Amino acid sequence: MSTTIPDLADVLAARERISPYLRPTALYGYPALDALTGARLHVKHENHQPVGAFKVRGGVNLVSQLSAQDRDRGVAAASTGNHGQSIAYAANLFGVRATVFVPENANAVKVESMRALGADIVFYGRDFDDAREHCEKQAIEHGYRYIHSGNEPGLIAGVATYTLEILEERADTEVIVVPVGGGSGAAGACIVAKAVRPSIEVIGVQSAAAPAAFRSWQAGELVEDSTHTLAEGLATRTAFDLPQRILRQLLDDFVLVSDAALTEATRTMIEKTRNMVEPAGAAALAAVLADPGRFAGRQVTVVCSGGNISPAQLTALWAAPAN
Repeated sequence: MSTTIPDLADVLAARERISPYLRPTALYGYPALDALTGARLHVKHENHQPVGAFKVRGGVNLVSQLSAQDRDRGVAAASTGNHGQSIAYAANLFGVRATVFVPENANAVKVESMRALGADIVFYGRDFDDAREHCEKQAIEHGYRYIHSGNEPGLIAGVATYTLEILEERADTEVIVVPVGGGSGAAGACIVAKAVRPSIEVIGVQSAAAPAAFRSWQAGELVEDSTHTLAEGLATRTAFDLPQRILRQLLDDFVLVSDAALTEATRTMIEKTRNMVEPAGAAALAAVLADPGRFAGRQVTVVCSGGNISPAQLTALWAAPAN
């Protein structure tokens, strides 16, 4: 597994690889969101991907390049759901056996999707990092090609293609706001935005209830922290080396939002855009709503990274008190 930082040429090559399988996603403006935020806001709808999340871009790019030997070995990944779906989707596309390790309380909607795509599912541990550590041991024992959710240049180059689409459609973009769990999406956005126009501001957003990536970025080294966020797509106890190296070089700012703000932003996204959105996918909007003066009057794109909300989560969302 290489840990070389990808560049714009790698992203352009990734687009060529994935374009036969994945269409560009919508970039829509919503006057109701402009009125709420004061920004000229657009939403990059990665929730429209076939697995409902941005990570599938990276999965297709990486698995399409695997050697015959690695395809024969089969692939393994650990995930709270969206990375696992991306690997399951790509493995199904290219005829590769996939095993995905998930926490015992994994989102049932995402688990069902992975199974339907042909992946073997192994439940282990209380959170993502428990599942990841078990996956890494099993990959060594069984000889799988382990696909880390962050430390893979092919994944980062693949997911960076959504930023190419943003800037080709809205060349006047001034700010891109990206949810951060492991950080591949924000790292990819930085690589493209800073190569195209360095003045574009890229801002990462994480839950204050799972701040490992934020704290690592601040400290300039990998640190661990607790995680008890409702947004499983942001729930990591550890940060990842490759995305962090990119973020330390290129990310303009990194902010935390509360789970209450994530809940409110998820409701707002569903109401104002008529899209199904998971809490991680609403994190970028939560950051804009939390600091509207920073974004007022600017051309801002928020990345809706995923829409895989379960019926139980959806019910709880409207049971929660509004801010």
